[in-house]
This record gives sequence, C-alpha cells and structure tokens, in this order.
Amino acid sequence: MAEPPDHPFVAAVKPLVDAMGGELMAPGEAQPDDVVLTWEGEELLAVRLPQLSDSLDHILAALERRHGMPLAELDRKSKQSVVRILEARGAFSVRHGVETVAGALGVSRFTVYNYLNRENARESARESAPEGE
Repeated sequence: MAEPPDHPFVAAVKPLVDAMGGELMAPGEAQPDDVVLTWEGEELLAVRLPQLSDSLDHILAALERRHGMPLAELDRKSKQSVVRILEARGAFSVRHGVETVAGALGVSRFTVYNYLNRENARESARESAPEGE
C-alpha cells in the first residue's frame, strides 16, 4: 500500500482519522466508499472509514483510555456518564449496540436500558419545566 504524502494537511487530519478508527492511504488506492480529500486542487489523501460496529469498539477503547481503566471497573455514576456519551455518539443505533456496551461495562442490557431511560426522563423533565426554573 502506498503511503499518503508527507504533507502538513495529512499531519493535520491524521489525529481525526485515528480518533474515528479510519485508515489513511494514497488517493490511487481509494475504493468507491472511501473519502478522497483534495488540497489546492490536488487529490492528496484518501480515508477509509470504519464500519459502524468497528467504530463502537473504537469508541469503547477510547473511553477506557480516557478513564485509565476497564469500563467494567468504573463506579455506577461513571458508567451512567459513559452511557450518555455513547448515546450522544449514536452507539445504540448500531446493531447489538446495547449488548456490546453492556458487556464492556460489565452490566446487564437491562441496566443499560435503565441508564438510558433515566437520562431520557431527566431530559423530558427539563424540557417541560417552566422558564426560569
């Protein structure tokens, strides 16, 4: 596989692509589903995005790194925070997302649904509260 060129634009987008779990490559190696990035009229870089299920695994690994420990070892409040983050990032729209998250957190699917329902109830209460409260 040909490497993308040594260019400041490549260096600038690499952390973003890495955070998404994507892969950088030369534009000539791009497949139809890849994203080719152009700089000043020149195709400079291609990005292969991960499948959604791979993205969830990547997000879970990043959250573990952020917390400095396996997610299953977090306290309940931290696990609830992780579920809120994952919901905001669309983790539960992925097939088997709840099961995958439950496994990573070391809790049951029921517990994950409980965390989600609790947060959704809080959001509803905030939205229905009169202004100024």
